[in-house]
Amino acid sequence: MPETPAAPIRHLVLVLGDQLDHGSTAFEGFDPARDVVWMAEAAEESTHVWSAKQRIAIFLAAMRHFAAELRERGRPLRYTRLDDADNAGTLAGELQRAIADLRPQSLILTAPGDWRVLQTLRDVAAQAGLPLELRDDTHFFSTVREFAAHAKGRKQLRLEYWYRERRQKHGVLMDGKQPVGGQWNFDADNRESFGKTGPQDVPPPFFVAPDAITREVLDLVNVHFAAHPGSLDHFAWPVTRADALRALENFIAQRLPLFGRFEDAMWTGEVWLWHSQLSAALNLKLLNPREVVAAAEAAYRSGHAPLAAVEGFVRQILGWREYVRGIYWTQMPGYGGRNALDAQAPLPAWYWTGETEMACLREAITQTLAHGYAHHIQRLMVTGLYALLLGVRPQAVHAWYLSVYVDAVEWVELPNTLGMSQYGDGGLLGSKPYVATGKYIQRMSNHCSACRFDPAQSTGPKACPFTTLYWDFLMRHEPLLRQNPRMAMQMKNLDRLAPEAREAITAQARAHQAAQAGQSA
Repeated sequence: MPETPAAPIRHLVLVLGDQLDHGSTAFEGFDPARDVVWMAEAAEESTHVWSAKQRIAIFLAAMRHFAAELRERGRPLRYTRLDDADNAGTLAGELQRAIADLRPQSLILTAPGDWRVLQTLRDVAAQAGLPLELRDDTHFFSTVREFAAHAKGRKQLRLEYWYRERRQKHGVLMDGKQPVGGQWNFDADNRESFGKTGPQDVPPPFFVAPDAITREVLDLVNVHFAAHPGSLDHFAWPVTRADALRALENFIAQRLPLFGRFEDAMWTGEVWLWHSQLSAALNLKLLNPREVVAAAEAAYRSGHAPLAAVEGFVRQILGWREYVRGIYWTQMPGYGGRNALDAQAPLPAWYWTGETEMACLREAITQTLAHGYAHHIQRLMVTGLYALLLGVRPQAVHAWYLSVYVDAVEWVELPNTLGMSQYGDGGLLGSKPYVATGKYIQRMSNHCSACRFDPAQSTGPKACPFTTLYWDFLMRHEPLLRQNPRMAMQMKNLDRLAPEAREAITAQARAHQAAQAGQSA
């Protein structure tokens, strides 16, 4: 490896596990004769929430590959491995040790994606009496300051307005000052179900065979985190920029044309369908969102993919991804504690095993534990919906999502879970609770055909818990929901329930909730 400069060094450049970008602002002005890069694997980052093995492995494998690239580029590196004998086990402890050994004059850090980590590193710098230079993360299309300016003075924040501004500013899918195709949103052309025949001609999944570095990490995780949930038997995620670029190319060529049409559909045994599998690479900074959006737009301009599919995909990255980041950094640290519906139920223990009679939940959770992945409807309208209807404390749901998904970094996971999925922020992020009966899952999947529950029934031994809990949710929160114009149709449907039907639903819901509380995590 490159020779480490003699202490004291000028800058200790801190690189976190989700900042694996050689073009990061942290490296601006880097001088290998005077500066050192610091990276550390810390057990605490896998245990402050009980992280699943897939999530631990993708971070460690990607970090070790990035460290190898740094050495090849001649950048002096202080890297602590998880299994090093003197590893302090925490980022704070490892940084303190590095400061004592290297005696840097200052610290440099690109803004991290986790409020907790930022406060930790700031505290270490302050205790050491060292300046910490925090640099903008230019990985994103927009800055948090831009989002704050957009939000200032608005009574309500809504994705659509932010998204349109981003499209206009960056000239994405625009014809002059107008959106391509004459409209901003093509949802009406997307989100079909597969029908009885199921998905046809699904492209083979994009897998990366683990190399020697990754295999070493998989062995390490299986030993050091043996008690953690999940499995590494199917680990095949891109953990280098080269492989992430190949994954992007594969998605554009094979999946993007049908992505929009079937983006909300689910089917038993079909893990990947036409989804991109790019979110983890984006969140690790192995891919830049600009190149991803540009590749999608080029596919439309060349006639390879329809506008509806491309617009739907672009909206997830240029719109939603940037939007939730703005929410996170303008609302923290208080945002994480919000619980607008006063939900207090524990998370059922089977969220960690998938051992439930409900077929849709069993499918989504076992898939998640096997691959560290589920697509957005499985998260929002299956695992998230059930927790919302059951009344699970949103912080417990947040901890589960942060634990089990390979793309989970808090800036993106927390607003999606607490705000969008659980309505814990009372409508700051989204305009209404996303609630539905089991009939939605029946329409968008084949899960109900293999389930002992009937989504058309709300009471009785075959009643679908989603349907029972849906009506109970509307009744429990009736005063609040009647104030929301977007819930008007659902509240009118509630009004059609006879008093005896309401009583029966309430009784069945309480029995179900009690049974789940008895087997809580």
